[in-house]
Amino acid sequence: MVHTDLPPSVSSARGRLSAAVASRFGIDARALAALRISLGLLLFADLLLRARHLDAFYTDFGVLPRSVLYEQYPTVSQFSFHTLSGDAWVQALFFGLAGAFAVSLLFGYRTRTASLLSLVFFVSLSARNPGVLNGGDSLLCRLLFWGLFLPLGERWSLDARRRTGEPRDRIASLASAALLLQIVLVYSVNAVFKLRGDLWVGGEAVRYVLSLQQFTVRFGDSLAQFPVVLRVADAVWLGLVVAAPCLILLRGRTRAAFVSLFVGTHAGMFLTMRLGLFPLVSITALSVFLPSSSWDRLTARLSNPAERAARRVGPSDRFGRIRPSVSPLSLTPRVVASLAASIRRTAARIAPAVVAASLAAILVWNAAAVGVVAVPGENPRVDPTEHTWDMFAPYPLTTDGWYAAPGTLESGDRVDAFYLSSPVGDDRPDTSEMYPSARWRKYLVGVRYSESERLERGVAGYLCRRWNATHEDDLTNVTVYYVEQPTRLDGPEPTRRVELTHRNCSTGA
Repeated sequence: MVHTDLPPSVSSARGRLSAAVASRFGIDARALAALRISLGLLLFADLLLRARHLDAFYTDFGVLPRSVLYEQYPTVSQFSFHTLSGDAWVQALFFGLAGAFAVSLLFGYRTRTASLLSLVFFVSLSARNPGVLNGGDSLLCRLLFWGLFLPLGERWSLDARRRTGEPRDRIASLASAALLLQIVLVYSVNAVFKLRGDLWVGGEAVRYVLSLQQFTVRFGDSLAQFPVVLRVADAVWLGLVVAAPCLILLRGRTRAAFVSLFVGTHAGMFLTMRLGLFPLVSITALSVFLPSSSWDRLTARLSNPAERAARRVGPSDRFGRIRPSVSPLSLTPRVVASLAASIRRTAARIAPAVVAASLAAILVWNAAAVGVVAVPGENPRVDPTEHTWDMFAPYPLTTDGWYAAPGTLESGDRVDAFYLSSPVGDDRPDTSEMYPSARWRKYLVGVRYSESERLERGVAGYLCRRWNATHEDDLTNVTVYYVEQPTRLDGPEPTRRVELTHRNCSTGA
């Protein structure tokens, strides 16, 4: 007779190891609920912000017509169904559908389906104009992806109200580990790049960043007047990203305090810099590291409305009352119902393999991005070193810049087609007027350094079309300049005008 029971000491050691791993790589179900709610809100807010420039960024009327998109981004553009049409009304329809899925995710209705469709629409929208994307978009996409394999609707959702049985308190799985590792990798890879830059190590990087008027907003200009404070902020942020693995290694209140330091720095970015939704996306990602004790205190103080309703109306709640007495599934043809069940079982079986393969891929990808692993092939179609977490690293921008687009009207008057005003010359415009939004800044600065004549002419063409569509006195020609102003922390900062392109609005030449 063979005994398979392990010795008590070995069994105890395995139990302790398993508990240690689960405590560090598990996620509280309420944290996943908060992640779901935040993702829904962020997606909806992102759509509203992008909709302000729908014509400019997502139609053939704008800066990147589909013909230019296909030429500049031949691979990425294949992932966008937004390219099916260049008309504004079609893009508005897609925006509306994406907004509906974001709301469904927010309230946790058909959570997994809403997550999948939100991810599909987000990837398609991002691929329609890669030039406006930033690190926050990349992180948001990854949060949506890993969320597909996690029970985001376990708590505080309409799905949870319809489900029978007790909800899980904590989820510890390969998917939860992958999500946490993904977030840590963002900071760790960024730390590697920052340590390669003298300005970060020397404590001057934050001073340079806040000296750039294209970035600073709200309290940024005021804070830039205190160089000692900025050196301290530089050291604190560099220390945090270097120590990012502690987000996983620490536990309990120590982890909560460490997470709070990260959240505080991202809140500071939001209050001082024009970075779009990036700081809020980062704060959302960090929420999954909060331990159960933090959620216990938070829910005790806030008393979540869903939980109050549950206590008030009991198991036979209002959602239950409005459910039909006959399940819609029972009305579905048996073949279709059987097929749906089969698909769910198959998806459940292959999900662990997909998670494992994806986790391995991101580890290799990030290793290649920092130079630890060689990129296969001489000219890879997608190079990890060009798509990585190098925000303001290894060096922040040390040159400020803005656009000027003087043009001539049919009447002979001179105007600036970019600012829709009389020419501004080389004088730096007010920070609020320098770029219409964070996405405009990202796109136009990218055009400046892309050395792509097609992208430059795309901007000029859009300026012609925009002016002539909104003014009776047509624009006949326009010249697009980028005005550079190198940062001198303690000296004069002369400007230099760089001509990007000239366009005849009538002939398109």
